[in-house]
Amino acid sequence: MTNSPEFSRPVKADQVKRLTGDTHIEADAAEREALARRFGLSAFDRLEADYSLTEENGAIMARGRVRAALAQPCVATGVPVPETIDTDFLLRFVVEGEGVPEGEELELDAEDCDTIGFDGQVVDMGEAVAETVALAMTPFPRSPEADTYLKEAGVLSEEQASPFAALLGLKDKK
Repeated sequence: MTNSPEFSRPVKADQVKRLTGDTHIEADAAEREALARRFGLSAFDRLEADYSLTEENGAIMARGRVRAALAQPCVATGVPVPETIDTDFLLRFVVEGEGVPEGEELELDAEDCDTIGFDGQVVDMGEAVAETVALAMTPFPRSPEADTYLKEAGVLSEEQASPFAALLGLKDKK
């Protein structure tokens, strides 16, 4: 049994043609708290998106904008590092198991997009938006104190740890 996503906003595939205009979704406090646990965040103060859905070549295309305010623990100090995300997204939902027929190329226009598999019945825009935010987050957040903390802990900087630094150290010994 699979757990349902913390921020679930299902849309039935057969309703996509009838949808017009943008749809607005927003995570409530409990949903943001559950997502913060899942993504290892210190805080998740805002998550919302506006999007439109269209059907194109058997796929469902989601175009929109996601906005989030969150904080991740610094990789060195653990101190929360605030981050604001405000980005456009383009997602392509395809029925799982119905990939591109062999020998046929998948044409993507100038706007490259993420492809998400779904069961052919329902796309979950809440989960898609949550994953979009997770991908947009800074991968290794560092607080302003991180460099000082790492230096005091004896961790070498990238320049100090490079093979060239080792060679320079040998040269200095001569």
